Amino acid sequence: MPFLENVLRGKNVPRERMLEVAEHYHHFGGRSPINDHTRALIAALKQELDSHGPHLPVYWGNRNWHPFLADTLREMRQDGVQRALAFVTSAFGSYSGCRQYLEDIAAARQALGEGAPEIDKIRTFHNHPGFIQAMADYTRQALEQIPAERRKQTRVIFTAHSVPVSMAQSSPYVKQLEDACQLIEDAVGVQGVLAYQSRSGPPTQPWLEPDVLHVIRRYHEDLALTDVVLVPVGFLSDHMEVVYDLDTEAAALCKQLGMNMVRASTAGVHPALISGLRDLILERTDGAPRLFLGNMGASPDVCAADCCPRPARPVARPPAASA
Repeated sequence: MPFLENVLRGKNVPRERMLEVAEHYHHFGGRSPINDHTRALIAALKQELDSHGPHLPVYWGNRNWHPFLADTLREMRQDGVQRALAFVTSAFGSYSGCRQYLEDIAAARQALGEGAPEIDKIRTFHNHPGFIQAMADYTRQALEQIPAERRKQTRVIFTAHSVPVSMAQSSPYVKQLEDACQLIEDAVGVQGVLAYQSRSGPPTQPWLEPDVLHVIRRYHEDLALTDVVLVPVGFLSDHMEVVYDLDTEAAALCKQLGMNMVRASTAGVHPALISGLRDLILERTDGAPRLFLGNMGASPDVCAADCCPRPARPVARPPAASA
């Protein structure tokens, strides 16, 4: 609960919803899987940098649990680090996926005070060749688990974390997601649909739709599908929203409907992604080419001042009078 209270602090999430989410963690030993995934990512990146350069130390700071970002910056200052690059484990631009991390970095530096390392954030990378190759490979592997005679009728559903519509409208989140899905489709030779998951806001606030469970039900009712592949394109690792909302809830729904569900892996520590992270670092340290696929171009290193602003909190409405 202390972890979830940190995650949801300042957000208009009812206590009942927080307790419901806490119950999800109890299915997996009462802990989040994200720290183990982060450790694996750090180990893979260290090996990549040790093998190919640049030879840089790698530190780890969290927003919501130990090691907290402020503590990590203090360690860096003690080690004599004066400037660093911040890699945020989010490929897409939005308030919660980009700007909020910039605010976290600024707050941690301010709390540390004199001698705090100067930090530049690595750009978002939804269309970087390394990320797209990783997701295309895992999508292909998931499809190969479907019997060959049923593969053509299989539907691919890409999923991403739903966010408030107001947040989506002031950021490139949806356009970048749609672009990434199209690039993966082109690489694999499939057609898919983008759906959303893990909504946590009040019912009075509009969030991005359609929900993945709704899409599964619709496919079952309208097309009598027997197979579906879920591709969590909006997530970099198999953390709680993936292992519970997809591997548990969506899998249970598919079983209830008599559908076969295969879930593609997240990018995780795929070699193409790790190599891509090195590319993103070299853009900033050595002026290496800014790699991207498709027509949207590479995201800027520094976002515009008005990009991805903090969304306004929904105004509470009084209950309607009963007739």
